[in-house]
Amino acid sequence: MITLLLVDDQNLIRQGLKALLELEADLQVVGEAENGQIAIGCVAKLQPNVVLMDIRLPIMDGVTATKEICQQFPNVNILVLTTFDDDTYVAAAIKYGAKGYLLKDTPSEEIAAAIRAVDRGYTHLAPGMMEKAMSGRVNETKTPLPPELAELTPREQEVLKLIATGANNREIAQQLYISEGTVKNHVTHLLNRLNLRDRTQAAILANTYFDR
Repeated sequence: MITLLLVDDQNLIRQGLKALLELEADLQVVGEAENGQIAIGCVAKLQPNVVLMDIRLPIMDGVTATKEICQQFPNVNILVLTTFDDDTYVAAAIKYGAKGYLLKDTPSEEIAAAIRAVDRGYTHLAPGMMEKAMSGRVNETKTPLPPELAELTPREQEVLKLIATGANNREIAQQLYISEGTVKNHVTHLLNRLNLRDRTQAAILANTYFDR
């Protein structure tokens, strides 16, 4: 029996996925989590064989959670299941230890097959994902440190590093002894200056360049 932890911030998706996967005789959902932080706690407690991980999650994103889980629990395999096929997400997830990357429109039987493959230690990527993973890695080696990142002030770098840990604006404000409004301004400025879409991309960037 392959035990599973489902990580997705939408309860409806978790329930639908659970219903589909438990039609398979060899798959059992033993836990659910709505963000990356809770997921790490669930992995520690439940020790599932495979974690199905979404990327865009509140509090702690799926890439950061993947990195933490793979470091702390190397015997647990992670299969990313998300709606986002951005090169940055794919490359970062694979870099930090995910064994597979599928999109949510993947047929349930293929998801089940991917879970079995990942459980056996194989890599399972949706069509086109290998190219995206390699593209992200090639880009990373070509630009060791983006000039925009090097030009950030020390305070902005501190904020970026804390975003990478999954901290919200209030937590960042408390740690840096500044107001929540100031943190919000820093975050908005960072996203614009680095041409990033959201905090998840900011976390991936920080983990890539500040934590080697």
